[in-house]
Amino acid sequence: MNDTPEKKCGLVAVIGAPNAGKSTLVNALVGQKVAITSAKAQTTRTRLMGIALRDETQLLLVDTPGIFAPERKFDRAMVTAAWGSSDGADIIALVVDAKAKKSTKTDQIIEALSHREGRKILILNKVDIAAKDKLLIQTQKLTEQLDFEQVFFVSSTTQDGITELKDWLADNMPEGPWHFPEDEVSDVSERILATEITREQLYAQLHNELPYASVVVPEKYLEKKDGSLEIHQQILVARPTQRAIVLGKGGSRIKEIGGKAREELSRILGRKVHLYLHVKVSEKWDEDKDVYDTIGLDWAG
Repeated sequence: MNDTPEKKCGLVAVIGAPNAGKSTLVNALVGQKVAITSAKAQTTRTRLMGIALRDETQLLLVDTPGIFAPERKFDRAMVTAAWGSSDGADIIALVVDAKAKKSTKTDQIIEALSHREGRKILILNKVDIAAKDKLLIQTQKLTEQLDFEQVFFVSSTTQDGITELKDWLADNMPEGPWHFPEDEVSDVSERILATEITREQLYAQLHNELPYASVVVPEKYLEKKDGSLEIHQQILVARPTQRAIVLGKGGSRIKEIGGKAREELSRILGRKVHLYLHVKVSEKWDEDKDVYDTIGLDWAG
């Protein structure tokens, strides 16, 4: 008689409006950083999978771009990626910012979810900074719109409710073999992770000076004989004025962005990193199929 617990593995699609805290939640469930975060909306641009373990269960957590009304091709591709990730998921987890007012964007997502098959749960995030009376009212309104199987109250930053959420997800995954080795925490390559870390620094340091008309693409990723990495990346912006902003006076800003990104990458990858950034003006980079392919977005989206 075999008393060894059966392995389980399942897919959880983490969806929601922009800035609901989906990436921070995925990082909290995995137990380390696999997705970049920012106070700005639409930080996540493509589908990313974080891999979390709970005993004999492997949770495949798909972090998705925020769902919003797209206005351009690049926006449509991000929204397509978000909805596409929910197809075939074992659990669809709708994440809502508990401190924000109930929004039209969330209403539209719930309406779309009502026409989709599958198990759905509601996660109220950022409860540590939400007013409790308003939180209860918001939760009631949301659950009246859709019959969620479970409702969770969590804070990704303080870890409140994360253990309970992770336990429930693990209990509700189907039996089956793990899809990834035990020590893998993401399906994103180091090459793409490196561009994401640089983009995170662009958002962190430039604030409102640089709009979302920018993208970071890899050029070279070389392993050196001493074990260090030599990484070359290109930052594409739409206008010469934006290039000047990224460079800063005498190149000071790009040097600071590169320095912070290099420190973060060295910490995550566990080895020395040599990072070289180049800024190029490409007015229509968001209509370039190669850019979409590089960052993992569907050109037809």
